[in-house]
Amino acid sequence: MKSKARPATGRLLYAQSGGVTAAINATAAGVIQNARAHRIPVYAAHNGILGVLREALIDTSKESASAIAALRHTPGGAFGSCRYKLKSLDANRVEYERLIDVLRAHDIRWFLYNGGNDSADTALKISQLGKAMDYDIRCIGVPKTVDNDLAVTDCCPGFGSVAKYTAVSTLEASLDVASMADTSTKVFILEVMGRHAGWIAAAAGLAGEGADAPPHVILFPERVFDEAAFLAKVKATVERVGWCTVVASEGIRNAEGQFLAEAGTRDSFGHAQLGGVAPVLAALVKEQLGYKYHWALPDYLQRSARHMASKTDVDQAYAVGKAAVDYALAGMNAVMPVIVRTSDMPYRWKIEPAALEKIANREKKMPSGFLTRDGFGITAAARRYLSPLIQGEAPPPYGRDGLPKYAQLKNVAVARKLPVFNT
Repeated sequence: MKSKARPATGRLLYAQSGGVTAAINATAAGVIQNARAHRIPVYAAHNGILGVLREALIDTSKESASAIAALRHTPGGAFGSCRYKLKSLDANRVEYERLIDVLRAHDIRWFLYNGGNDSADTALKISQLGKAMDYDIRCIGVPKTVDNDLAVTDCCPGFGSVAKYTAVSTLEASLDVASMADTSTKVFILEVMGRHAGWIAAAAGLAGEGADAPPHVILFPERVFDEAAFLAKVKATVERVGWCTVVASEGIRNAEGQFLAEAGTRDSFGHAQLGGVAPVLAALVKEQLGYKYHWALPDYLQRSARHMASKTDVDQAYAVGKAAVDYALAGMNAVMPVIVRTSDMPYRWKIEPAALEKIANREKKMPSGFLTRDGFGITAAARRYLSPLIQGEAPPPYGRDGLPKYAQLKNVAVARKLPVFNT
């Protein structure tokens, strides 16, 4: 975290990692625009750390100022992302040496890796590797994750927009169910992302307050799924209200610690692939209670819904990108710009650097004080935390065809200087 003198020459390399969000490109805009203001050339890695290993680099200087500005309102990952976790140096030294070879070949002196827990770990490892191999490289982890599970930072860029989408979708779908409940669906189940942390599911609780307001039941990974208690809650709600909205995190587990939606396969990070908890819950409701049901799985829709982004989230996403460049040019290494909340009412925040070693491979779950005693809802404390994060609208510009006008980048490749490396 100590600062060094700025190199006389060099380029900055930016890369995106993990699941993309509605706001990650706003971070990219913050990085590139700030670097341009400092006259620092920026390369982007095509498909995250894999792009570095493959020497698949993009020259962002070929993009117009307007194209870079348009990234602020464009969802997805403009330069491509990946799920690829580096092993330890002892387990795969060849990959690490390749990374340094690529950085050295292109005179890259600053590396900004935009992602979640695993990405913070990668940035930390490369910062350590630079020292071990005597290459002057400053690595900055840049926060991004819809799961909101990064340690230290108050919230994660990308989460606020997913939270807004989830709360709005819960409210709107519930109005639909209430309209038809007398002769149609009695129980609606919305499955949201959240393998180990229930932040997104909690955001659904912003849709309404009170025992009769949806969502009536929220299922969190932080609480063991109790089938009997769940069914009793659903039954009591239907009998009292006439219908019931359930929001469930994909990662809820039973008393044996098994995912209800375990599919039996694993992704490239070694995480269990989940097959869908909503249909499992729907089957329980049908078999045990006999209610007509409907379930929905927004999946990628919840993290790509830029049309419903939170302005607070977009502003924070841009700010961490801008700050990451400032930290890198100031000579900082192995740090991440994190969001610090300074006030709830009115909501105020600032950006500060935090050591990557305090963030990498750590997971922030919902505090117990954010969950109601029965485990099926959120408390007033949770509302105070969540509500500011979904405030404000930041709609993209629309064209004559009625569709958003998103950025279209050229993504001009940088000429390779090294032999091909197979990953």
